[in-house]
Amino acid sequence: MNKKYFVFFLLGTVAFVFTACLTNKNKALNEEAEKEIQRLNKPNMIFYLADDQDVYDYGCYGNKKVKTTAVDRLAKEGMLFNNAFTAQAICAPSRSQIFTGKYPLKNGCFANHTATRPNIESVTIKMKNLGYEVVLAGKSHVKPSNVYQWDREWEPVPKKNVPRDYIPLDSIENYFKTSKKPFCMFITSKYPHGKYFDVENPNAEDLKFYPFNAHKKSSKSYIKSRAGYYRSIEEDNKQLESVLNLIDIYLHDNTLFVYSADHGVSGKFTVKDIGLKVPFVVRWPRVINAGSISDQLIHYTDVLPTFMDIAGGKVGTDMDGKSFLSILKGEDIEINKYVYGIRTNQNILNSEVFPSRMIRDKQYKYIRNFNSLEVVEQNLTGKPNIDFFIKRGAMHFKNEPFEELYDLQNDPFEQHNLAENSDYKDVKERLTKDMFTWMKDQGDFLNDQIGNMPLVTPKGNKGFKLDKDTPSRKIPDSIKNTLNSEDYLIIEHW
Repeated sequence: MNKKYFVFFLLGTVAFVFTACLTNKNKALNEEAEKEIQRLNKPNMIFYLADDQDVYDYGCYGNKKVKTTAVDRLAKEGMLFNNAFTAQAICAPSRSQIFTGKYPLKNGCFANHTATRPNIESVTIKMKNLGYEVVLAGKSHVKPSNVYQWDREWEPVPKKNVPRDYIPLDSIENYFKTSKKPFCMFITSKYPHGKYFDVENPNAEDLKFYPFNAHKKSSKSYIKSRAGYYRSIEEDNKQLESVLNLIDIYLHDNTLFVYSADHGVSGKFTVKDIGLKVPFVVRWPRVINAGSISDQLIHYTDVLPTFMDIAGGKVGTDMDGKSFLSILKGEDIEINKYVYGIRTNQNILNSEVFPSRMIRDKQYKYIRNFNSLEVVEQNLTGKPNIDFFIKRGAMHFKNEPFEELYDLQNDPFEQHNLAENSDYKDVKERLTKDMFTWMKDQGDFLNDQIGNMPLVTPKGNKGFKLDKDTPSRKIPDSIKNTLNSEDYLIIEHW
């Protein structure tokens, strides 16, 4: 090669390599910048969960006799949902839905104090994979630990002269102050769950009554308990206010905040709306229009898919829930045609075998009580020790019919059962069919056949043997220790 051309070739090669290196460096810098932009665009997510509080006991939901100024503030600054639901009105099953995006039967936690299936990827995995730290501050009530691997977890803090432990405010404040990456934090209060404050000389006029508790207005013990419950609500409101103040001090506007309560105390262990309908208020500055209201049906199983959607993740088919991010952004679109509910009274404290299932759209609700007195004879097995518990469950809820149907727009407190009204035959048939389709998809141990009434227990009968006394149940001596493992439906993962 000519020396002159060789020099030009060499210079050209050096220039090309230098340009390529510079381009690659710039590309790397651009990629890092893009990652940083994405990180900054990912909002912190905080979910504050109260414990055992009726949706009707908030100022923003219409009760002006209870002090919930912090929740009311959130409603003014964000979006209030009128139709938010849990599938089960007890603590552990309700929380497991939020953390897994699955209904109780599918995630496995459908009796209180039981565990989620061990092979499920919960919020701790899903959100970590999207670049978030996942934190639990307060009451847990979920297990096993291999499913719920929190990056940080702080227990409730004991405090003198109050009936319940407090949320760990000092740890929360320190975390807000020092966090370096997007986080998803669940602040789980132990209020207003009983034991309540002791209120002296309570007055019924200071309380609001509804069709489900109006008959107790002259009961001194109920008034005493209800007044203490209101006082405990007020105390939780103070905790919430402290958290909101810390957010104002340490966090920027790009923080999504959700307030809810795990289920209603007045409908605990039922599938009535007073148990399953939950308060749900979301604030997200610059995204949610202040003072907005949504009447769309959303569900606790929708929380994790929504969080993942906001974080830029894809929601797979492994979850029951759907993202309602579009609603938060102002679109009034249907997320769920139906929401569902289940009831399991049988657990480590109770022996009442009385399972129920529920399906609900915006207007109508259908309930089937599978062991009502109407059908209990068909549920019997011919084995006296098993039939004792089946009969016991039916008798304990002797006033609850086999089928219930309610027009919730005209009867929101479910006082008038339309199940036998021929004018609603088509509605009942539609809801019944769709409910059993859902149950089959969930892997339910119940079906549309009367005569299938299993006694359920964990593998090894750990604490779930029905034929033993507990602090809340007494079993006749003739029935004690008469049930064998073959008399139960064994739930392997519990």
